[in-house]
Amino acid sequence: MADDTSIFVGAGDSDQYLLLKFGNRHGLIAGATGTGKTVSLQTLAEGFSAYGVPVFMADVKGDLSGISQAGGTNPRAVERAQQLKIDGYAGRAFPTVFWDLFGAKGHPVRTTVSEIGPVLMARLLQLNDTQEGVLNIVFKVADEQGLLLLDFKDLQAVLQWTAENAGSLTTRYGNVGKQSVGTIQRALLTLEQQGGERFFGEPALDLKDMIRTDVAGLGVINVLAADRLMESPKLYSTFLLWLLSELFQVMPEVGDVEKPKFVFFFDEAHLLFDDAPKALLDKIEQVVRLIRSKGVGVYFVSQSPLDVPETVLGQLSNRVQHALRAFTPKDQKAVKTAADTFRPNKKFSAAEAIVELGVGEALVSCLDAKGVPTPVERCFIAPPRGRIGPATDAERAAAIKASPLAGKYEQTVDRDSAYGVLMGRAGGGQVQHEAPPPTPAPRRRGQYDTPPPAVGPWGIPPADEPAKPKPEPRLREAQPVPSSPVPKTTARHSDSITTTIVKSAARTATNIAVREASKAIFGSGRNAGILGGLVRGVLGGLQK
Repeated sequence: MADDTSIFVGAGDSDQYLLLKFGNRHGLIAGATGTGKTVSLQTLAEGFSAYGVPVFMADVKGDLSGISQAGGTNPRAVERAQQLKIDGYAGRAFPTVFWDLFGAKGHPVRTTVSEIGPVLMARLLQLNDTQEGVLNIVFKVADEQGLLLLDFKDLQAVLQWTAENAGSLTTRYGNVGKQSVGTIQRALLTLEQQGGERFFGEPALDLKDMIRTDVAGLGVINVLAADRLMESPKLYSTFLLWLLSELFQVMPEVGDVEKPKFVFFFDEAHLLFDDAPKALLDKIEQVVRLIRSKGVGVYFVSQSPLDVPETVLGQLSNRVQHALRAFTPKDQKAVKTAADTFRPNKKFSAAEAIVELGVGEALVSCLDAKGVPTPVERCFIAPPRGRIGPATDAERAAAIKASPLAGKYEQTVDRDSAYGVLMGRAGGGQVQHEAPPPTPAPRRRGQYDTPPPAVGPWGIPPADEPAKPKPEPRLREAQPVPSSPVPKTTARHSDSITTTIVKSAARTATNIAVREASKAIFGSGRNAGILGGLVRGVLGGLQK
């Protein structure tokens, strides 16, 4: 096998190579914690870079950053190189670009809310089917209204507008529950508190900045600082799935090529598939199956082959299986599954070998020149040439400063988008608008379409003095307002109090006497009624 068209993976009874032309047929690196998966990943990444293939990998534990520094001094690496008879083994630094969603340990990585889409956003926010349906309506409305969804505040503004117009939207798009909108807003708040809002905004990542080589022709190794990102597993898996989907959308069809155009290592792969709905799993399977023709190789890194669904596992042709521990029935099932995925070797039992492998030892099977999986081989993994272990903070800072992308993504851009439109903001960010037309002269007064004039309602300037009190009601005759209220009395001014009392008592007695006399004399009958009326009239006149 020609050494200039393959990556040396390791050796046992025979040498094991990964052919470059089959590098886009995907692969799997599996094994328990501490068995050497990270070193195997670094060896493969350096091999692709040495042949001019750009690489992306997530640095979950922080120890892959050493690939940017020359190694070759590690005693175990030197011993392994001598064991495998690697002539001229020496350390070498590889061109590395550091990325970080939080912008602390690398160039910031951002995308827009519109690019992430409602499906991945629903997974990121852990929404149910009903809430995901409402989120789809929000994206649809924003698209129809020409509202740009760039960052968190844009999505929150459109959500608020959707809740306020839920009634009218329901008749067109289906039920838009305010409770569902509220749940989405609370999920956004939780993600924002975890720092997830940093992932959304501009300038958005240009994938061309990842798919590049250096002046010497080596493929650039893109290292994502994921140690802090792993505190939000959904954000980590959603970002990597979005990146994979973007590669699928952007990369052109190339068919079978001599070497891959880009290689993607997905560490902690189980996070991608945990609690994923069937629609998302189908999408992942489709991307993995079809992205091969675009020259992209995807390599999953996980502890067990059971972490990867069978529909995806069947697409992974290049395998590196480190030791597994069979302490539980589930572990024993994982061992059997891993052994069954290999093409058998008559020299040994793969199931027995998996539990006996030492650190840095693995079962390896790749595609041969005809595209057929080779029989599984037990071999020692070749040592990487970069440093095994993390780079120092000073070394990382120097690499970031020397990067050709320095300064491109560090400053955020806030241009007019959905938030500015819905909140009435204009002229923000980097967009310059023309001056607004002059306001037409007022044609009417007050409430009729124009602002109230500065003068009073009839063109008279308002007085500075305070408003006058409301006038008293007009009397029958104009009379001066008395200085003090005068108590009302029914007696004449000439009558004394005693006279008034005597007159009142006399009138009362007369009324009683007249009423009783009428009853006694005129009890009934028509004539009696008339006479009674006459007598009452006379007596009434005498009373007065």
